[in-house]
Amino acid sequence: MKKYLIIAVLLLSNNIFAQVEVVSTFIEKWDNSKDYLVAVAEAMPEDKYDYKPAEREMSFREQLFHIQDNMNWLGTTHFSGEKYVKKEAVKGLSKAQMIQEIKASFDKAKAFVQKTNDIELSQKVDFFAGPKSKLQILNLMQDHVTHHRAQILVYLNLNGIQPPKYVGW
Repeated sequence: MKKYLIIAVLLLSNNIFAQVEVVSTFIEKWDNSKDYLVAVAEAMPEDKYDYKPAEREMSFREQLFHIQDNMNWLGTTHFSGEKYVKKEAVKGLSKAQMIQEIKASFDKAKAFVQKTNDIELSQKVDFFAGPKSKLQILNLMQDHVTHHRAQILVYLNLNGIQPPKYVGW
């Protein structure tokens, strides 16, 4: 009996420690993702911010806006309890202003996520694709950034610009 109790305690404690690391692991990756996206945004000359490889595609600037708007929406809606208010598109912003918007959006989402405790990560939230856990929303936030950043890396290459070195884990 004692043996089973020890095994149960070990399994439970291992599970608890794994959950504790989720937010800190996400934050480390999130910070690296921010640094990499900022490096990509800085690599594109300002006169190419409205470049799009095909008419049906978003421009480089629109991609950046879409990335930061999505993290603002997901972070605010699912991690702050505040009501999300969509910003107008950022057509008039300079490159420097756009980069500041990106940094601010990453930092805002990070602050919301850091206030999330382990229990909350398993809580379900309403989402247009059906109920999702907050952990799933975290994964979606990072996946969305990665997806659109990959698209604009192609934009750099199509303009003969060497993409910045990858910033990973």
